[in-house]
Amino acid sequence: MKAAVIHGKNDIRVEEYPTPEAGPGEIIIKTKAASICATGIKALLDYPDPEQLPMVLGHEVVGEISDTGFGVTGYMLDDRVAVYPIAPCGKCSYCKRGYHNLCQDKVGLGHGLDGGFAEYVRLPSEIVNIGGVVKLPEEISFEDAVLAEPISCSLAAARVNRVEQGKTVLIIGAGSTGLIHTKIAKWSGCQVIISDLMKNRLAVASQMGADHLINPDKSNLRDEVMRITEGRGADVVIITLGIPQIIEDNLKLTARGGVCNIFRCPPESEIKIDPRWLHYQEITLTGTFASTLNDFKNCLQLIREEAIIVSDLITHRFSLDEFSDAVDKAKSREMIRGVFTFGEMVTVSF
Repeated sequence: MKAAVIHGKNDIRVEEYPTPEAGPGEIIIKTKAASICATGIKALLDYPDPEQLPMVLGHEVVGEISDTGFGVTGYMLDDRVAVYPIAPCGKCSYCKRGYHNLCQDKVGLGHGLDGGFAEYVRLPSEIVNIGGVVKLPEEISFEDAVLAEPISCSLAAARVNRVEQGKTVLIIGAGSTGLIHTKIAKWSGCQVIISDLMKNRLAVASQMGADHLINPDKSNLRDEVMRITEGRGADVVIITLGIPQIIEDNLKLTARGGVCNIFRCPPESEIKIDPRWLHYQEITLTGTFASTLNDFKNCLQLIREEAIIVSDLITHRFSLDEFSDAVDKAKSREMIRGVFTFGEMVTVSF
């Protein structure tokens, strides 16, 4: 099969790669769409574990079942499916409580397992056994379904951050992640303030429902947030940029009793926090990583009901042979969300 294979830092090749076969309890899918995530681009630029190479990246993937291994029941060939990409141990205390994203011994597509930037993907029994291969109703297109994973991460953050109707949410960064947070916050009934240096990204955020747009190069971010919130600060601050100084600079935009969420993982570093402020203001400082299977399934339902529109997030489509062009556009922030498509894509509309 053809796959985009990472061999090392800045070394990825579209080449022939062994076609996977289904072992006991496993499923093979024929890829229909795989979304391009910033985490995947980061891995390409500086892959952390050369012992796992060569490897196929891509953890946001949908397709059709092409083979099932011994013992797999409840699925048929050609079933349309979306894939929860985390393969948990199923035994630790986190797995037993449904927090597969916090599993102590997990691997995942593109993170220890070959992922979706390939014509076929092997789904291990750990994903199959927890119900992570989710059948898609016909009214959900592959392109919409492939965004369920990144949207589920924002839905999980909204749950942890207590994003509720009537609150004010400040989102730092209007990249694809910030725009997804905007959609979740607006669906939740919140007022959204979003900050970014790029005028075009702010314009897109406005189209997606953001109530207030701030370019910190043009105006003082703190002054503007305090003006909009009548001096309180934002009930929820979501920082989507993995830059320690930006995290430190924006902590105190959080209102009393509010939540500040570090959504994008920065490099290993330290930031300064005033413990008196944290104590007397009753601030909740949190991070969120990935999503639970329940979050993933809930997102597919929201997409099905069109409670959250996702099609406007996809600005670029590529074949696998155009991988280098896709990476360049992702690094330059030229696109919001790019998708690799495989074979004939049919978009269903009602």
